[in-house]
Order: sequence, then C-alpha cells, then structure tokens
Amino acid sequence: MDLNTSFAARTYELARHATSPAQGTQTPEAGFAKSAASFAETLAEGENVAKAALTGAADPHSLVEALASSQLAVDTVVTVRDRVVEAYQEILRMPV
Repeated sequence: MDLNTSFAARTYELARHATSPAQGTQTPEAGFAKSAASFAETLAEGENVAKAALTGAADPHSLVEALASSQLAVDTVVTVRDRVVEAYQEILRMPV
C-alpha cells in the first residue's frame, strides 16, 4: 500500500509541474497591459513629433512617419474593440 501511495504522490508531482505555466510566459493581463502601454507610447510619440514639427524642430518626413504609426495603432485598437464587441454579442445570442 505504501508503494502505491508514493507512486501516486510522485506522479502527482510530475503532473503538477507539467500543468504549471512555463518560466518567462506572460499572463493575458500582462500582455494586455503591455499592449495598452505600447499604444499610449505610440500616441505620445506622435504628439511630440507633431509639436516639434510645428516649432520647426522636426522634419516633415518624421512627422508623416509618426502620424502613420499613430493611425495604424488607432486602427488596430478599433479593430480589436470591434471584435470584442462582436464576440460579446455572439455570446448574448447563445441559447441558455
């Protein structure tokens, strides 16, 4: 009986390590926070370049690049928002 108990405990220990998240993987919350921070950073950078262009400190090429990256970031966020709303509406349509 003791042999079976130790075998079960050892098997459980191996299974527990197999189901735990691997080192270096991030949680969905951390990934979302990182994406939100990146979005805010992109918008802030675009605003700073636009201000610098108004004062003549930045060339027009960098202004166009900053505006394009800001537009891409906003389009990405809008697309993700639309998909989340669509998924939520699909869940609401499911019969209970």
